[in-house]
Amino acid sequence: MTLIDVKSVTITDKGQIALPKDIRKISGFKTGNKIMVLAFKDRIELRTMADFKKRMETAIASEKSLGKDWNSKKDDAAWKDL
Repeated sequence: MTLIDVKSVTITDKGQIALPKDIRKISGFKTGNKIMVLAFKDRIELRTMADFKKRMETAIASEKSLGKDWNSKKDDAAWKDL
């Protein structure tokens, strides 16, 4: 994924942030659109629902195809962090 811009925002006492106007011009970040908030240990990511759905479809398809051959605890351990 290519970095387009870096902005700082302030978190309000209600935990809210406002997306800067030029960031809202990015496809999927329009007024009224739902977005996904992904929380990691060291960061959060905001994703459009379309991007999230596309990634989930890929993950589900991969899980089904890999699940046929994924039968051991050794395999589970090898792939647990992906």
